This record gives sequence, structure tokens and C-alpha cells, in this order.
Amino acid sequence: MDILALDLGTSSVRGLVLDADAVPRPGALARRKVHLATGDDGTGTLDGPGYLACLVECLDELAEGGHLDRVGLVATSAQWHSVLPLAADGTPSGPVLTWLDTRPAPPAGVAGPADPDAYHQRTGAWWHRCYWSVRLPWLAGRGAARTGRFAGLAEYVLGALLDDAPMSISLASGTGLLDLRRLDWDPEACALAGVRPERLPPLAPPDWHGKLNREHARRWPQLAGARWAAPVGDGAASNVGSGCVDDSRAAVTIGTSAAVRMIQAVPAGAELPPLPDELWRYRVDHDRVVTGAAYSSGGNLFAWANRELRLPQGAELEAALRRAASGTAVRADPRFGGDRPPGTAPAGSGELRGLSFGTTAVDILVGLMTGLCRLVTDDLALLEAGVGDPMEVVLGGGALTASPWWREAFADALVPRTVRWQRNPEIGATGAALVALGRVSEAADIGGVGRIDADAAPHR
Repeated sequence: MDILALDLGTSSVRGLVLDADAVPRPGALARRKVHLATGDDGTGTLDGPGYLACLVECLDELAEGGHLDRVGLVATSAQWHSVLPLAADGTPSGPVLTWLDTRPAPPAGVAGPADPDAYHQRTGAWWHRCYWSVRLPWLAGRGAARTGRFAGLAEYVLGALLDDAPMSISLASGTGLLDLRRLDWDPEACALAGVRPERLPPLAPPDWHGKLNREHARRWPQLAGARWAAPVGDGAASNVGSGCVDDSRAAVTIGTSAAVRMIQAVPAGAELPPLPDELWRYRVDHDRVVTGAAYSSGGNLFAWANRELRLPQGAELEAALRRAASGTAVRADPRFGGDRPPGTAPAGSGELRGLSFGTTAVDILVGLMTGLCRLVTDDLALLEAGVGDPMEVVLGGGALTASPWWREAFADALVPRTVRWQRNPEIGATGAALVALGRVSEAADIGGVGRIDADAAPHR
């Protein structure tokens, strides 16, 4: 049996086929870039129907290549925090707000949670613009009060393809409205959001599996009998795909954005470990939680610098980075897109300091990349304080795959910890597949993790 893994990202949507051990099949990858609308006011939105069309194109491409013929299971990694209003007929009545959108603000005159610390421990979240507790009232103030209901991006696109698409516990935890212990909507969070539970997506039970609806089963008959597993939040999936599935290992993932996270086994109903004030906590599934910190800047820092600063390319850039690193005086605040929770700095908070007439484009890039290294190192120390021991770190994600220098910069910043690198660039899809297979614990021995200077293809 093969596994179709879907990766519903912010900058692209991808579909790839893996074998029964979650190893990607050569050549079985389809990818479409998606347009993220951004603005100086903090806008960060996607067009729902356009996104769905890109996913359909990926599936058509894989089907035409014969890659779907043996697929029996479909796994999905999807971005946390997204929300869009849906009309009564299920069509979008507004764009998709992504994690990058910093415009939502708490309603005037509303005091917030009665006990912010208890709220944070219970939901893993804060009363913050990133979560539905703030986003839904803000959408209502812009006319979404007339909407039929709300959904995340995954529920919208999968709802168009499947007979039904309830919200997974993993994605529900990213809304900030879920009680992480009871695994049900939190009454206080829903009250802050101004929403009744019936206007929220139904929650998927532990054994839920979906199936293509009749229309799309005709379009892709190869998938007509395949089981669709509940989606996994992209950060949780990336940890699993990096082999970081207990509190001895932390994953540092740099894709479009960046994060540092650890996974712990906490079954539904069990007492949750104490949560540091500065860190969030979500669910991997019904049996595990993931704790960490995230940043709005990551690979998008490099993309900005590459677009605006006329950087050298390829090996020439890597050589220039090494020459510049020892002497650069540039210090950078990399929060170009503002803060992720719990911070509240708006988009446009990035800064560069120490510039001179001798400063080069590469010096600026070094400042940006090392600035992110410092943020990650500080938050990793908070994770370690909760478990009492230094953690091994596994680097992963497309931005680190593309830059050997950045991997080495992280290793230097994280001394004296052991730092390794997951060479598989599709860690999110691989992790989602392992969750769908019920083989999360096996991910601790996943292949592809090795020295940060290794360039060989991943293996198992």
C-alpha cells in the first residue's frame, strides 16, 4: 500500500506519494505555488477557491503520472491557525486568514480571560490575534456575523473533496479554543470568540477516517477506496518527520516561517505538564502534545534578501557567507512579519543595526539569519528548563536544506548541545504519514538524520 501525503502550506500546496514505510516514491511529487496576499497593514490572506484549485491540480498531475494507483491511505499536514468564514452552502464568504495576518485585535471593552494563567495552561494559547478567540470577533466586526459558520483552510478544502471533513484534534488545538485535556471546545474561549460550538467545525473522533465524495471518486477512481486520516498541524507533523517524538529531542524547523518544538506523550484526560508563560502548546493527536515557540520569519528572510539585495547565488553565496560571518557587525531583529504569540509586535517590526558604508548585502543576510538563531536558542532554553536536561536538536525544513551555512550557524548558536540535521526536505508530509499509520514512536529511529555537513540523500 502507498500513502498519499498532502502538505497544505502557506506558500505552496504539495502532494507526494510515499511507500508503506513513509519513504517518498521517486518522482511522485506535484507542487503548486499559491499566492499569499500581504500588505503593510499586516494582511496575510489566501484565496480559498484558488487554493482548492491548486490542490486539485496536484492530484490530477499525480493521477496522470500513475502515482495514485496503489494509494490506500491519505495523510495531511496543514497550517495551524487559519480561519475563513463560510456561507450556509459551504462557500467562502471571505478570504483565508493565515497565521501571518496580524490585523485582528481584541474587541474594545472586553477584558479577556478571567484567569489568564489558567486559560493558558488549559488551552495552550493566549487571548491573542493569532487565535480564533480574537479572530472571530474581528471577522464579525467586518461583516462575517452573517456567515453560516467558520472553518480552517484544511476543513474547507477537504470538505470540498470528502463526504465529510470534521476538524482534527490537532488542528482544533491551533485555534486556541480547545481544552487540551478534555479535547472539547473550551466554554470560556468560545465565549471570548463570541461563537457557539455549533458554528465551529465538529471534532473528529480518534478513529475517524474520511472518504472521497462521489464527484471526486469519479475524477480520481484510484482514490475511491482510500481512507483519509485526520489532518495534523504542520508543526507537529514536522517534529514527527524530524524524528523528534519525545522530550529528549527538540526540532528546529525553518520553512517559510520557523519554530522550535518538542513532543510529549499526554493521552486525553491526563494531567498536562506545566507550561512556561512564553511557550504555546497544541495537540499532535489524542495521545500527544507539542510545546514550543514559533516565529513569523524563517525562509522568508532569505527570500526577501534574495529579492531585494542582489545576492550572489549558489556556491558563490555560501562562500560569501563564510567570508562575511566572522567580521560582520550587523545586528538584526528578524521580526519582519511581526510577532507570533505571545508577542504582539506588528508586522514591520524588523530592524537592522550596525550598518556602515562598508556593509554588504551578504553582511545583512548574515545579520538576519543569526538574529533568528538567537531567538530560537533563547526559547529552546525554556523548553529544556521544563524537562531538566539539555536536549539533542534536529534541524529540518527547506530553508536549512538549501543553506549549509545556516545549519552551521545554528550549530554554533546551540553549543554545547548535539545538533543533527534531517536531510529529508519533506518532513511535514513524512510526519503526517507516520501519524496516520499510528507509528509515531517509530519516528525516533527515522532515517535521514545525520551530521549537519552531510549531503547524501536521505535513507531509512
